[in-house]
Amino acid sequence: MRFKSKMKMNRILIIDDDVDTCNLLSGYLKSKGFETEVAFCGNKGLQKFKAGNFDLVICDYRLGDKEGFEVLKEVKQINPRTRVIIITGYSDIKTAVRVIKEGAYDYISKPLIAEEVLNVINSTQRPEIDHADFREAIEKKRPMGLKDKNRASGWGDFLKGNAPVIRNVYREVDLVAPTNYSIILYGESGTGKEVVAKTIHHQSPRANQPFIALDCGTLSRELAGSELFGHVKGAFTGALDDKSGHFEIANGGTLFLDEVANLPYDVQASLLRVIQERKFKRIGGTKEMSLDIRIIVASNEDLEESYHKGKFREDLFHRLNEFSIVLPPLRKRKSDIPLFANYFLERVNGELGKEIADIDAAAMESLVNYSWPGNIRELKNVIRRATLLADEGRITPENLPWHNDPSVADVYHKAPSLSRPSFRENEEETNLKDAASHAEYETVMNVLKQVNYNKSQAALILKIDRKTLYNKLKKFREEFSRDNA
Repeated sequence: MRFKSKMKMNRILIIDDDVDTCNLLSGYLKSKGFETEVAFCGNKGLQKFKAGNFDLVICDYRLGDKEGFEVLKEVKQINPRTRVIIITGYSDIKTAVRVIKEGAYDYISKPLIAEEVLNVINSTQRPEIDHADFREAIEKKRPMGLKDKNRASGWGDFLKGNAPVIRNVYREVDLVAPTNYSIILYGESGTGKEVVAKTIHHQSPRANQPFIALDCGTLSRELAGSELFGHVKGAFTGALDDKSGHFEIANGGTLFLDEVANLPYDVQASLLRVIQERKFKRIGGTKEMSLDIRIIVASNEDLEESYHKGKFREDLFHRLNEFSIVLPPLRKRKSDIPLFANYFLERVNGELGKEIADIDAAAMESLVNYSWPGNIRELKNVIRRATLLADEGRITPENLPWHNDPSVADVYHKAPSLSRPSFRENEEETNLKDAASHAEYETVMNVLKQVNYNKSQAALILKIDRKTLYNKLKKFREEFSRDNA
């Protein structure tokens, strides 16, 4: 299904601290006839909004300098008629209720699907939701078919799966949850580390206290200390008001620090001191606050190896490593892929109001055979996209993203084990062209591995556009085929 723009409005301001998301969304909307401007932080976005004449604002809920609901309130104060769509990676009912209460037109959950975004934008022609009925509107977006047994066990709306490799994780969660141990969760991106952290919290004596998550990978050196410990007004340039940090907000409950290895070294020292002393001060403040908190951290790299390399504090590692759990990648639990795929299909049917009955055998085989570098998160995204595109009552191979791009099909399915192009053995000397091709291949594939084969991120690091990256992958595939013929 494709949506065509029917809007009278045409100027859109996009505010998101993810540069890649901003630029990709802006480019897509421009191709649909909209005028767009982008801002990579809340304050800059508000400056542009005041200076320009925008019909619509699309704003991320989590920004580096402020939250999306703060931007929403200020936009509504400046021009109450401007409609605001909030993007959130925290797609829970509380967030949705909050932003709509504050006057948002709608919200969209990450990962973004271009057609879904356009559909929501087009729907802004309709009368805005009556806030008296916002609860009913939100309930219609609630996922369907949640498993009662998962809720009762603390796993919420997450489907656990049955593969043997994951059963040990369940046993370890049940074992450690009632304790007060600090925990390190290891796993690739998209394996469900935050879900496991929430489950541990909900099965612990702190279940009725806050669970607060912070993605350390998004923090700059300047923001990390403020986000963790808070600050007082005037503590540094830009500190216009007092602010509570994540430790203060989570006090009594659980603080989850995702990608903790990305914290600056000096902030790691401050974190260690707080964990040891169970006391902290806001930046620039003099009042010492007592702390009663459980800390769970997550990393996609070995923290013990990181401290041996001098990238992570050894004393902090030992303080956090009271218990560790390793989450297996989806490719190691292939028997769970059909279970997850059908589960996500049921949920997306409810979100989109569609009635896609099932996934046909050929499509399911393709899903099972895919290497899933983005793990469960990527599978969910693929099913969301396929459900949106499916128009014959079931998902077929034609609805899968790699079907429409056969030139990179081998990269989707074989990239982790793709052999490098070999030099021709019948040549006496290696020519410069071959050497350059070899170096280029090594560079591209190393970057792809670093970002779990996320091509948008890889293109950004390599400083090329996605089309150029895809052309290079196509060239590598042809060389691979020729050299192995």
